[in-house]
Amino acid sequence: MLSDAFRARIPGVRCLVAFTGAGMSAESGVSTFRGEDGIWQKFKPEELASFDAFIRNPSLVWEWYAHRKKVLSSVEPNPGHLALANMETLFPEVHVITQNIDNLHRRAGSQRVHELHGNLQRNYCIDCRNPVSNEGLDLDAGAPRCRQCGGLIRPDVIWFGELLPLDAWDRSIEACRRADLFLSIGTSGVVYPAATLPGISRGAGAYVVEINPEYTALSDFVDETILGKSGEILPEVVRLMKIELRK
Repeated sequence: MLSDAFRARIPGVRCLVAFTGAGMSAESGVSTFRGEDGIWQKFKPEELASFDAFIRNPSLVWEWYAHRKKVLSSVEPNPGHLALANMETLFPEVHVITQNIDNLHRRAGSQRVHELHGNLQRNYCIDCRNPVSNEGLDLDAGAPRCRQCGGLIRPDVIWFGELLPLDAWDRSIEACRRADLFLSIGTSGVVYPAATLPGISRGAGAYVVEINPEYTALSDFVDETILGKSGEILPEVVRLMKIELRK
Protein backbone atom coordinates (compact mmCIF):
# COMPACT_ATOMS: atom_id res chain seq x y z
CA MET A 1 0.00 0.00 0.00
CA LEU A 2 2.80 2.44 0.86
CA SER A 3 5.15 3.37 -1.94
CA ASP A 4 8.85 2.71 -1.60
CA ALA A 5 9.42 6.47 -1.40
CA PHE A 6 6.95 6.77 1.49
CA ARG A 7 8.48 3.86 3.37
CA ALA A 8 11.99 5.21 2.85
CA ARG A 9 11.01 8.46 4.56
CA ILE A 10 9.64 6.88 7.73
CA PRO A 11 12.88 6.20 9.65
CA GLY A 12 13.95 9.84 9.33
CA VAL A 13 10.69 11.39 10.53
CA ARG A 14 11.09 13.63 13.53
CA CYS A 15 7.95 15.73 13.00
CA LEU A 16 4.73 14.38 11.47
CA VAL A 17 1.74 16.57 10.64
CA ALA A 18 -1.74 15.21 9.96
CA PHE A 19 -4.16 17.63 8.33
CA THR A 20 -7.74 16.39 8.64
CA GLY A 21 -11.10 17.37 7.18
CA ALA A 22 -14.75 16.42 7.22
CA GLY A 23 -14.23 13.15 5.36
CA MET A 24 -12.44 11.70 8.37
CA SER A 25 -15.29 12.55 10.73
CA ALA A 26 -17.82 11.21 8.23
CA GLU A 27 -16.49 7.73 8.95
CA SER A 28 -17.67 8.22 12.54
CA GLY A 29 -21.15 9.19 11.34
CA VAL A 30 -20.69 12.98 11.35
CA SER A 31 -22.37 14.60 8.32
CA THR A 32 -20.03 16.35 5.90
CA PHE A 33 -20.67 19.86 4.64
CA ARG A 34 -20.22 19.32 0.92
CA GLY A 35 -21.16 15.72 0.17
CA GLU A 36 -24.42 14.52 -1.33
CA ASP A 37 -25.87 14.12 2.15
CA GLY A 38 -24.08 17.18 3.53
CA ILE A 39 -25.48 19.60 6.06
CA TRP A 40 -25.68 22.51 3.64
CA GLN A 41 -27.92 20.55 1.29
CA LYS A 42 -30.64 21.02 3.91
CA PHE A 43 -29.85 24.48 5.29
CA LYS A 44 -28.41 27.66 3.84
CA PRO A 45 -25.11 28.58 5.52
CA GLU A 46 -26.11 32.22 5.86
CA GLU A 47 -29.16 31.16 7.89
CA LEU A 48 -27.16 29.34 10.54
CA ALA A 49 -23.41 29.88 10.43
CA SER A 50 -22.69 33.58 10.46
CA PHE A 51 -22.53 36.20 13.19
CA ASP A 52 -25.23 38.26 11.49
CA ALA A 53 -27.54 35.24 11.44
CA PHE A 54 -26.84 34.66 15.12
CA ILE A 55 -27.69 38.24 16.10
CA ARG A 56 -30.77 38.20 13.88
CA ASN A 57 -32.16 34.96 15.28
CA PRO A 58 -30.06 33.48 18.11
CA SER A 59 -32.75 30.97 19.07
CA LEU A 60 -32.82 29.45 15.56
CA VAL A 61 -29.04 29.20 15.44
CA TRP A 62 -28.92 27.63 18.87
CA GLU A 63 -31.66 25.15 17.96
CA TRP A 64 -29.42 23.95 15.14
CA TYR A 65 -26.25 23.81 17.22
CA ALA A 66 -28.04 22.05 20.08
CA HIS A 67 -28.94 19.39 17.52
CA ARG A 68 -25.32 19.24 16.31
CA LYS A 69 -24.05 18.89 19.88
CA LYS A 70 -26.49 16.05 20.50
CA VAL A 71 -25.41 14.27 17.30
CA LEU A 72 -21.73 14.59 18.19
CA SER A 73 -22.31 13.26 21.70
CA SER A 74 -23.49 9.98 20.14
CA VAL A 75 -20.49 9.35 17.86
CA GLU A 76 -17.09 7.88 18.70
CA PRO A 77 -13.57 8.28 17.33
CA ASN A 78 -13.01 5.80 14.51
CA PRO A 79 -9.91 3.66 13.87
CA GLY A 80 -8.38 6.48 11.85
CA HIS A 81 -8.52 8.87 14.81
CA LEU A 82 -7.03 6.20 17.07
CA ALA A 83 -4.26 5.46 14.55
CA LEU A 84 -3.20 9.12 14.50
CA ALA A 85 -3.06 9.15 18.29
CA ASN A 86 -0.99 5.94 18.13
CA MET A 87 1.55 7.68 15.89
CA GLU A 88 2.56 9.80 18.88
CA THR A 89 4.26 6.70 20.29
CA LEU A 90 6.35 6.34 17.10
CA PHE A 91 7.72 9.81 16.40
CA PRO A 92 9.11 12.60 18.60
CA GLU A 93 6.59 15.17 17.43
CA VAL A 94 3.10 14.65 15.96
CA HIS A 95 0.67 17.47 15.24
CA VAL A 96 -2.97 17.16 14.17
CA ILE A 97 -4.29 20.19 12.32
CA THR A 98 -8.03 19.81 11.91
CA GLN A 99 -10.84 21.65 10.18
CA ASN A 100 -13.34 19.58 12.20
CA ILE A 101 -15.19 20.91 15.25
CA ASP A 102 -16.26 17.56 16.69
CA ASN A 103 -13.48 17.03 19.30
CA LEU A 104 -12.91 13.46 18.08
CA HIS A 105 -9.13 13.82 17.81
CA ARG A 106 -8.82 14.86 21.44
CA ARG A 107 -11.19 12.09 22.51
CA ALA A 108 -9.02 9.59 20.61
CA GLY A 109 -5.98 10.69 22.59
CA SER A 110 -4.10 13.06 20.29
CA GLN A 111 -2.20 15.61 22.36
CA ARG A 112 -1.14 18.32 19.90
CA VAL A 113 -4.40 19.30 18.18
CA HIS A 114 -4.70 22.63 16.36
CA GLU A 115 -8.37 23.39 15.71
CA LEU A 116 -8.67 25.82 12.82
CA HIS A 117 -12.47 26.03 12.94
CA GLY A 118 -13.04 25.81 16.70
CA ASN A 119 -14.60 23.13 18.86
CA LEU A 120 -18.31 22.53 19.41
CA GLN A 121 -17.60 21.41 22.96
CA ARG A 122 -16.74 25.01 23.84
CA ASN A 123 -18.82 28.20 23.98
CA TYR A 124 -18.26 31.79 25.06
CA CYS A 125 -20.07 35.05 25.79
CA ILE A 126 -19.90 37.54 22.93
CA ASP A 127 -19.70 40.44 25.41
CA CYS A 128 -17.35 39.46 28.23
CA ARG A 129 -15.72 36.50 26.38
CA ASN A 130 -16.32 34.28 29.41
CA PRO A 131 -15.91 30.59 28.39
CA VAL A 132 -18.88 28.31 28.98
CA SER A 133 -18.87 24.51 28.79
CA ASN A 134 -21.67 22.51 27.24
CA GLU A 135 -22.56 21.30 30.71
CA GLY A 136 -23.20 24.90 31.74
CA LEU A 137 -25.85 25.50 29.07
CA ASP A 138 -29.61 25.30 29.40
CA LEU A 139 -30.65 24.99 25.78
CA ASP A 140 -34.27 24.26 26.66
CA ALA A 141 -34.63 27.93 27.59
CA GLY A 142 -33.74 29.19 24.10
CA ALA A 143 -30.56 31.12 23.32
CA PRO A 144 -28.42 30.92 26.48
CA ARG A 145 -27.22 34.03 28.31
CA CYS A 146 -24.02 34.60 30.25
CA ARG A 147 -24.41 34.29 34.01
CA GLN A 148 -21.70 36.92 34.50
CA CYS A 149 -22.92 39.77 32.29
CA GLY A 150 -26.13 38.63 30.58
CA GLY A 151 -24.62 38.67 27.10
CA LEU A 152 -25.47 36.12 24.44
CA ILE A 153 -23.46 32.91 24.48
CA ARG A 154 -22.31 31.50 21.13
CA PRO A 155 -20.62 28.24 20.10
CA ASP A 156 -16.83 28.54 19.93
CA VAL A 157 -16.69 27.73 16.21
CA ILE A 158 -15.60 29.78 13.21
CA TRP A 159 -18.52 31.08 11.18
CA PHE A 160 -18.58 32.29 7.59
CA GLY A 161 -16.83 35.65 7.30
CA GLU A 162 -14.75 35.17 10.47
CA LEU A 163 -10.98 34.85 10.65
CA LEU A 164 -9.30 31.66 11.80
CA PRO A 165 -8.01 31.72 15.40
CA LEU A 166 -4.56 33.32 15.15
CA ASP A 167 -2.88 31.12 17.77
CA ALA A 168 -4.05 27.85 16.16
CA TRP A 169 -3.10 29.13 12.70
CA ASP A 170 0.37 30.24 13.79
CA ARG A 171 1.05 26.90 15.50
CA SER A 172 -0.14 25.09 12.38
CA ILE A 173 2.16 27.06 10.09
CA GLU A 174 5.10 26.44 12.41
CA ALA A 175 4.40 22.69 12.50
CA CYS A 176 4.04 22.51 8.71
CA ARG A 177 7.41 24.16 8.22
CA ARG A 178 9.08 21.62 10.54
CA ALA A 179 7.32 18.54 9.20
CA ASP A 180 9.23 15.68 7.59
CA LEU A 181 5.99 13.85 6.72
CA PHE A 182 2.63 15.49 6.03
CA LEU A 183 -0.60 13.49 5.79
CA SER A 184 -3.66 15.16 4.26
CA ILE A 185 -6.67 13.11 5.34
CA GLY A 186 -10.30 13.40 4.32
CA THR A 187 -10.16 16.97 3.11
CA SER A 188 -11.30 18.34 -0.25
CA GLY A 189 -8.55 20.94 -0.42
CA VAL A 190 -10.92 23.75 -1.40
CA VAL A 191 -11.33 25.64 1.90
CA TYR A 192 -8.82 28.47 2.22
CA PRO A 193 -6.54 29.41 3.85
CA ALA A 194 -6.36 25.90 5.34
CA ALA A 195 -5.85 24.37 1.88
CA THR A 196 -2.49 26.15 1.62
CA LEU A 197 -0.97 24.03 4.40
CA PRO A 198 0.07 20.98 2.30
CA GLY A 199 1.91 23.29 -0.09
CA ILE A 200 3.64 25.11 2.75
CA SER A 201 4.83 21.82 4.18
CA ARG A 202 5.96 20.42 0.83
CA GLY A 203 7.79 23.64 0.05
CA ALA A 204 9.69 23.23 3.31
CA GLY A 205 10.81 19.72 2.31
CA ALA A 206 8.14 17.42 3.74
CA TYR A 207 6.91 14.32 1.93
CA VAL A 208 3.19 14.95 1.40
CA VAL A 209 0.71 12.08 1.22
CA GLU A 210 -3.01 12.42 0.56
CA ILE A 211 -5.42 9.84 2.01
CA ASN A 212 -8.94 10.16 0.67
CA PRO A 213 -11.67 8.01 -0.94
CA GLU A 214 -11.35 9.98 -4.19
CA TYR A 215 -8.99 12.40 -5.90
CA THR A 216 -9.30 16.05 -4.84
CA ALA A 217 -8.04 19.51 -5.69
CA LEU A 218 -4.87 18.61 -3.78
CA SER A 219 -4.06 15.44 -5.70
CA ASP A 220 -1.93 17.07 -8.38
CA PHE A 221 0.23 18.82 -5.80
CA VAL A 222 1.13 16.01 -3.38
CA ASP A 223 3.84 13.37 -3.58
CA GLU A 224 1.34 10.53 -3.62
CA THR A 225 -2.34 9.78 -3.07
CA ILE A 226 -3.68 6.68 -1.33
CA LEU A 227 -7.32 6.11 -2.22
CA GLY A 228 -9.57 4.68 0.48
CA LYS A 229 -11.14 5.27 3.87
CA SER A 230 -8.88 6.70 6.53
CA GLY A 231 -10.30 4.31 9.13
CA GLU A 232 -8.99 1.41 7.06
CA ILE A 233 -5.79 2.94 5.71
CA LEU A 234 -4.33 4.65 8.78
CA PRO A 235 -4.20 1.56 11.03
CA GLU A 236 -2.32 -0.20 8.22
CA VAL A 237 -0.02 2.80 7.86
CA VAL A 238 0.79 2.56 11.58
CA ARG A 239 1.55 -1.15 11.23
CA LEU A 240 3.93 -0.52 8.33
CA MET A 241 5.53 2.41 10.13
CA LYS A 242 6.36 0.13 13.04
CA ILE A 243 7.96 -2.37 10.64
CA GLU A 244 10.11 0.32 9.03
CA LEU A 245 11.16 1.75 12.38
CA ARG A 246 12.28 -1.70 13.60
CA LYS A 247 14.63 -2.23 10.65
